[in-house]
Amino acid sequence: MRRDAKARTLEIHRLVQGVLKQGMDEASQRPWAERAVRAVSKVFPGGEYSTWTVCERLLPQAYASAELVRQWGFEFPEAAGLLNAAGFYLDERARYSEAERFYLHALAIWESLQGLERHDTAATLHNLAALYYNQGQYAKAEPLYERALAIYQKALDPEHPSLATSLNNLAALYNSQDQFVKAEPLYERALAIREKVHGPEHPDVATSLNNLAGLYKKQGQYKKARALYKRALAMREKVQGREHPDVANSLNSLAALYSSRGQYAKAEPLYVRTLTIREKALGPEHPRRGNVPEKLRESSTKNGPAGRSRTAGSSRTSNSG
Repeated sequence: MRRDAKARTLEIHRLVQGVLKQGMDEASQRPWAERAVRAVSKVFPGGEYSTWTVCERLLPQAYASAELVRQWGFEFPEAAGLLNAAGFYLDERARYSEAERFYLHALAIWESLQGLERHDTAATLHNLAALYYNQGQYAKAEPLYERALAIYQKALDPEHPSLATSLNNLAALYNSQDQFVKAEPLYERALAIREKVHGPEHPDVATSLNNLAGLYKKQGQYKKARALYKRALAMREKVQGREHPDVANSLNSLAALYSSRGQYAKAEPLYVRTLTIREKALGPEHPRRGNVPEKLRESSTKNGPAGRSRTAGSSRTSNSG
């Protein structure tokens, strides 16, 4: 047994745990199992980037708790909340199959506890939809996003941040399928809510700006897109710091815009920063690292001394991937 007073943790060897468990009858094990799940739920973070170190350290306890929830058939809010939070973290780390299992289990508990039209049910529906969206499984994502939005619109204040997130992500799905007429009003409504609730400088506002810029880019409205991309980038650097993954998203978006316009001298340094941030924050194998190395090589090849295009064989580029 090891106690860390500074971290306020107590570690008991698995063999000791096994011996203690064997000394209990079933009636004694159940309340201790419930206490363990509630305790892990209380300390497991929401899964945001700033909490990843803690999430990873607590992940074995989350897995053990999930097994206890399954074994004992627990259905209480802390159990569902833990499954949803752990699923979100696994989703962020691109461990999609594991995240899906956690989300589906959480959803089953929420639906059993709350019915089909409650806020927590909608939150897990939304997360599960985002997981499918990130894997390009749009047919699975769309009905879940739409169901979550319908619940939020019925259950929440019309200016609630969760409603804005739901509007934004359904818009992103429509935008990915070039359904611009459906996407644009949802993006605009989400942005209006976020600016009113959070003020003009907030990470969620930056996300809305970046996404709306992406829609304008796909429609060929490059001037409007560039202005919003730059505004989102400046906001993220100021509020979240220059090495946050969201900053990399803005850099990549702006670089892609410049590259699409043949402005490779402007695109290249942005791709370099994108790659550096993502490899540091996410690791070199994370799917959200994307095809930045290929884009960087293409940009480097086409970028002449004065930003002019030149042939692929005229210079050698280093492989940063």
